[in-house]
Amino acid sequence: MAAELMLPEMGLEPMGGGTAREIQFREALREAMSEEMRKDDRIFLMGEEVAQYNGAYKISQGMLDEFGPKRIIDSPISENGFAGLAVGAAMYGLRPIIEFMSWSFSLVAADQILNNVPKMLYMSGGQWGCPVVFRGNDGAGGQLGSTHSWCVEGLYSNVPGVKIAIPSNPYDAKGMLKTSIRDDDPVFFLESERMLGDKAHVPEREYTIPFGKAALRRQGDDCTVVSFGRPVNFCMDAADELKKEGINIDVLDMRTIRPLDIDSILDSVKKTGRIVVVDQCWPFASVASEVVTQVCERGFDYLDHQPLRVNTEDVPTPYAKNLEALYLPHKGKIMSAVKASLGRL
Repeated sequence: MAAELMLPEMGLEPMGGGTAREIQFREALREAMSEEMRKDDRIFLMGEEVAQYNGAYKISQGMLDEFGPKRIIDSPISENGFAGLAVGAAMYGLRPIIEFMSWSFSLVAADQILNNVPKMLYMSGGQWGCPVVFRGNDGAGGQLGSTHSWCVEGLYSNVPGVKIAIPSNPYDAKGMLKTSIRDDDPVFFLESERMLGDKAHVPEREYTIPFGKAALRRQGDDCTVVSFGRPVNFCMDAADELKKEGINIDVLDMRTIRPLDIDSILDSVKKTGRIVVVDQCWPFASVASEVVTQVCERGFDYLDHQPLRVNTEDVPTPYAKNLEALYLPHKGKIMSAVKASLGRL
């Protein structure tokens, strides 16, 4: 499957796209939910402070006024409770959207979201599925400390039966969230608090983004750089700096890691012979580890250098602002890894 080429002059509007306007990441999420809720009265949003307070991060601002308290529902501080409610509601034909204020708090609901949601369709012999979208902020949000900065995709992607979507920009956020809401399987939708104010072109026209199809953000023949979510932006910054030094790289934004578009990764590696995977999870048993494994299993003969990973440091997330920045993947780490793969360090 070939990755979708994104036109640089349009920023993040795909080839053939129409007129677009610039809105924030949080506004793109709100539009996706509101548009789908207008079409389907089975959809409701539940979470802490999503209604009266307009959302902890103002993502659901105004939605209570439009849809009312039966569809925009404030929950107690009990992730296990309202995640469990979503399981029952989905089994009875509703389509819940559950907002975790932070994916760190989803650990409290692990039995519901990992032991019940992904297995229900299988264990019921296809009688009941759980079309629930669980969404919220993932990863380091900016000096929130170790216990509020979980990057859960490395842990949760191990579980079969869920789809995991991680947008890197407002355009994808809207299109992928609409796809998530319409999907008959449970979807974990991972956002970043640090990106909610980001602006980009988002068309007013109706559109969705299919799962399992990567986007090619930068093109080059020297090295393949694979990432997803917020670090994609660091990869594009690195690509622009490396270009000044005569190094041109492919930057692949995976968009979803369950399903993973491994075919687009292999197509790029065939061209470049090198790969660097940039992942904001800890390195041990990370998504980057899985990508490297699959590349070695299916494309070993294409490689001219060992695959390299750029992860967060293998320590709890620091609170100090300067240490947190060093802990995360960043432009300097990515540039060094690319140069190492080319033997230019």
